[in-house]
Amino acid sequence: MSRKYKFNNNDQMYFVSFAVINWIDLFIRTEYKDVIVKSLSYCIEKKDLKLYAWCIMTSHVHLIIGSAGNPLENIMRDLKRHTSETLHLAIKNNTKESRREWMLSMMENAGIANSNNLRFQFWQQHNQPIVLDTPKITHQKLDYLHNNPVAAGFIEKPEDWLYSSAKDYYTSTKGLLDIILIDPLVVTV
Repeated sequence: MSRKYKFNNNDQMYFVSFAVINWIDLFIRTEYKDVIVKSLSYCIEKKDLKLYAWCIMTSHVHLIIGSAGNPLENIMRDLKRHTSETLHLAIKNNTKESRREWMLSMMENAGIANSNNLRFQFWQQHNQPIVLDTPKITHQKLDYLHNNPVAAGFIEKPEDWLYSSAKDYYTSTKGLLDIILIDPLVVTV
């Protein structure tokens, strides 16, 4: 893997995205999105995650993150491992999930095809962390992240997307997670 896509400096903010295998639209259901929210909250409280911005789309997650000490690669590894196991089990146990067998089959087939997995694969392998080392790139990624649901045609204004930090940035209302607002002139953590 190229060094371009690694967490090289724990003192920087990074934009990361990670997607469900085969871009499965898993996060159309609230209970699955809530697993991500709870996991991010846990990582903020217990794993030194600094969360600056976030957005859960139907098949993927965007984050702007930093760390208060714990290496970012460890935080991301633990976050993805925990959410993959928790979401896999949630799908398996959700008798009302009409796509259950299809999704589980896709995950098991992806796991078989990838020697890094034992039983199944939930997330695509990469995070593609991009260091945010200038105000221009920081705000470009922040705008992209918050406008993703608008561009997808789900809403008209970013702050209307519940599973995002846009409410924190565009209104005086607090969103679902404790975030650190990005100062327009500062890009280091």
